[in-house]
This record gives sequence, structure tokens and C-alpha cells, in this order.
Amino acid sequence: MPKRVDHTQRRVEIAEALIRVAGRRGLHAVGMRDVAAEADVSLRLVQYYFETKEKLLLFGLQRLAERFGERVAARLAAAEAGPSPRATVEALLMTALPADEESRTFHLLYTSYAVLAVTDETLAAQPFIKEPDAAEEALTHLLRQAGEAGLLSPGADPRLEAISLLALSAGLGTSVLVGQRSLETAAEVLHRQLDRIFRPLLVSPPAVQ
Repeated sequence: MPKRVDHTQRRVEIAEALIRVAGRRGLHAVGMRDVAAEADVSLRLVQYYFETKEKLLLFGLQRLAERFGERVAARLAAAEAGPSPRATVEALLMTALPADEESRTFHLLYTSYAVLAVTDETLAAQPFIKEPDAAEEALTHLLRQAGEAGLLSPGADPRLEAISLLALSAGLGTSVLVGQRSLETAAEVLHRQLDRIFRPLLVSPPAVQ
């Protein structure tokens, strides 16, 4: 019997090859032939699964977003107790900072795609914006839940704070990527912003003996 081909897995493998080569050379310099060589498949096979480079780039970014979600989940799972709303928000933001090769590639490719889409009409026509919108919706939902539980500072608006935090995280990530500031400084800035948004945790005084 002929061997069955898992087309979904093959698409993922090609997307992973795109991520690897783009992480080394930059998204703008990557062609479908480069991806085929990285994946050790023919150019025709890449074109079979992705008719255009734009569709390949978009699928690669979607795969990056999936991996990002997995990393956030892993960070939360490593916590000893159930994560608090602040810990969940912090995990999402800190995972996006370029602290290692995986997060560096994530930030580099997402930023590169956004910049390329400004001047490339074909890229701009792809539904790239839904992923940042999804992150904004998720963060807004988390902050809204925290507000309903009385955990946010007075006057904190969940939607505006979500927009602010994501913009701050993106800007800090780029500054770390280009060597403008250290990862430690970027993390401190994010923590200070979260200190402003969330109420301080009240610590019960020790019992009197």
C-alpha cells in the first residue's frame, strides 16, 4: 500500500523550516526555494502546500503564535500554585520578551512581518491583524476578570491597559533585540507597569503568640 501522507504535519514541517531560516537570515531575505532547502523537500512541494510566499509567511506566523501559546502555558504550569490573574498577565508579557532563541525568533518575525506589510499590498491583504487582536482580546478579558475581583487599581480600564501593556511589551522587546537595553531592565519596566495597574497584595500580619 502507498504510504499515507499527513498533509497537516507536512505543512507544519515546512512552516517550521521557514521559521528556522527566517530566524537566521531575516524574513525579508527568505524565498520559497530557501524554505524548500531547509525542509529538505522540493520547491514544487512547497508550492503545492502554499501557492504563494505570502500564504507561507502567514501560516508560519500562525505556527509561531501556537508555539507562543504553548510557552505561556508551560510557564504557568511551572508555578507551584494556581496562577493569579496578575501572574497570568505577567507570563504572557514576559514570554514575548526575547530572552532566548525561541522568543527572539518570535519577536523578530512578528515585527518583520508587520513592517513588511506596511509597504507590501499582498502581505497587507493577509489577515495578519487578527493575531494581535486576539492577544488584545485575551489580555482585556484577563484584566476585566481581575477588575471584577477587585484586583485592579481604581480607574484602571481593562481595554486601555491591555493596549498599553502590549504596546509596551512590543517596544521593549525590540529594544532588547537591538541591544538598546538589557532583558533585566525591560522586565523591571513591565513589572512596574503591572504594579501600577494591579492593587498590591495584602499580607496578613503574623498571628500573636
